[in-house]
Amino acid sequence: MTDANAQIQEAITKNDVVLFMKGTKSMPQCGFSSRVAGVLNYMGIDFSDVNVLADEGIRQGIKDFSDWPTIPQLYVKGEFVGGCDIITEMTLSGELDTLLEENGVSFDKEAADKIRETNA
Repeated sequence: MTDANAQIQEAITKNDVVLFMKGTKSMPQCGFSSRVAGVLNYMGIDFSDVNVLADEGIRQGIKDFSDWPTIPQLYVKGEFVGGCDIITEMTLSGELDTLLEENGVSFDKEAADKIRETNA
């Protein structure tokens, strides 16, 4: 296992929700990362952020690890969920709520409903 793989595995093992993103949750550095971090922040989800811009090994390593070509990438309870488009779709359909509930991850249900209401 490469050093990057070990760091990625440690991040997704130690944290219930991890977002590999460009920038940080308080200062995203791309629109797609900003959208996903914004949804997670708005829904009050406690998540760990990994800034792929700070480490080229992690930036390429996460793509290889998940076999997914783009960033951001969301992991819940060690499982890869998807990127920006998938998270957006799951949020709007309610699938993200279900995934979080099934995995015992707390979130603000009213905030999730408000996102759907606003985007209906």
